[in-house]
Amino acid sequence: MNQFSVKNQDFKPKTSKMKSRKFNINRMHLIALCTSISLPILVVSVLSGNAEAEQPKTQAAAISDSDSSRITTQLNLPNPATDSIPVIMETAISEHNFKTHSATVKKGDTLTHIFRRVGLGPKQVYQITQFDKKTKTLAKLTPGQTFDFDINENNKLEKLTYHIDKTRKLIIQKKDDQFEAINIDREYEARITYAKGTINTSLFDAAHKAGLSDNLTMDLAYIFGWDIDFALDIRDGDQFVVMYEELFLDGERVRDGNILAAEFINQGKSFKAIRYTDANDNSNYYSEDGSSMRKAFLRSPVDFTRISSRFGKRYHPTLKKRKSHKGVDYAASRGTPIKAAGDGKVIWRARKGGYGKTVMIKHGSRYTTLYAHMKSYNRKAKLGSRVKQGQVIGYVGTTGRSTGPHLHYEFRVNGTHRNPLTVKLPNAASIKKKFKSDFLSKSRPLIAQLDLVKNTNIALNEFQ
Repeated sequence: MNQFSVKNQDFKPKTSKMKSRKFNINRMHLIALCTSISLPILVVSVLSGNAEAEQPKTQAAAISDSDSSRITTQLNLPNPATDSIPVIMETAISEHNFKTHSATVKKGDTLTHIFRRVGLGPKQVYQITQFDKKTKTLAKLTPGQTFDFDINENNKLEKLTYHIDKTRKLIIQKKDDQFEAINIDREYEARITYAKGTINTSLFDAAHKAGLSDNLTMDLAYIFGWDIDFALDIRDGDQFVVMYEELFLDGERVRDGNILAAEFINQGKSFKAIRYTDANDNSNYYSEDGSSMRKAFLRSPVDFTRISSRFGKRYHPTLKKRKSHKGVDYAASRGTPIKAAGDGKVIWRARKGGYGKTVMIKHGSRYTTLYAHMKSYNRKAKLGSRVKQGQVIGYVGTTGRSTGPHLHYEFRVNGTHRNPLTVKLPNAASIKKKFKSDFLSKSRPLIAQLDLVKNTNIALNEFQ
């Protein structure tokens, strides 16, 4: 029994030692095996990185790659040939990880509303509106404008692009933990084109057939409006020729530009106008000799439908007797804007007997204009204030002795009433002498082109 026990005791250590030795051999073999397999993989990885992309792997390399992947998975060891790549990519992404959001300005929107829609708070609104004067444009939002926001993973603004219009945008971008603002302006491509027409029914009808937009037609009427009354003077057979710009962006037509030169033939009399910009960047329209097309006074201070009463003796509709009419009555819808005929100072703004609500403007030392029967005044045209030609001073009404909505307009020279329809209006300033030679050198080619278009029937697009 004791011997048996001793034998068993002697046997157990021997068995244990053998197991331990067997385990050590197996682990050494396993490490050697991993080393023998991993080393070729590293060699193949380095060599394959330097090899031409077009050369396929050898069969041995392909087998080693396959085995390496399998064994590395079993031992839970990193594979240098593959595992290091995702780590590098993840770091790069984390440094520039942001999402881009877009927002369109809606009616009534403020910058705070727009920031809130993309998940940003008022603190960030304050940050980007206070650091630079360029950001003041953000306070004047217009429906339809768009914003692009680049926001990082911490919900912080990295970049803001404010699209002001088709040619202008403001970029606010973070740089070294601070914002910087950059204005970017793009230039339109201006292409010159021509239009000509003959009036048979109306100016707008003839202009439309010639391809002119309503805006260009209004510009044409404004240029010649000091010499031609487009409500009274237009006749069938009157003609016009216009040379103007069309503005393009990225090859796409965006809108009309300026009228560069034009001729209008009214009742056989020719009027020509040329746009000229001087060295001080002031642009105006002048006749061929450099006289301003603009007069010191508008011929008609309101957009009217007809002249209901002319200057001179007439039968007064409310007094029921013949009486001298010292102005012109322009029939127009109630509320139609009334414009100052020229630059001057408001010297009367109140009711004036049968005139009703009246405004009087003094223009220099010689001229005075009167506007009567107003419905209401423009708040900006106060007594004693200075007004500009074309500025709205009130609105058509029927106050005072009046049978219907109209403007009663008087024109006085040195206190004497003159007929507004026929009085010779003083011109505005002509081109300064120092710019005269430059004007003539630039205007002559434009006039020559207008004459060529007017006197030929060739396609207008051949001039573009």
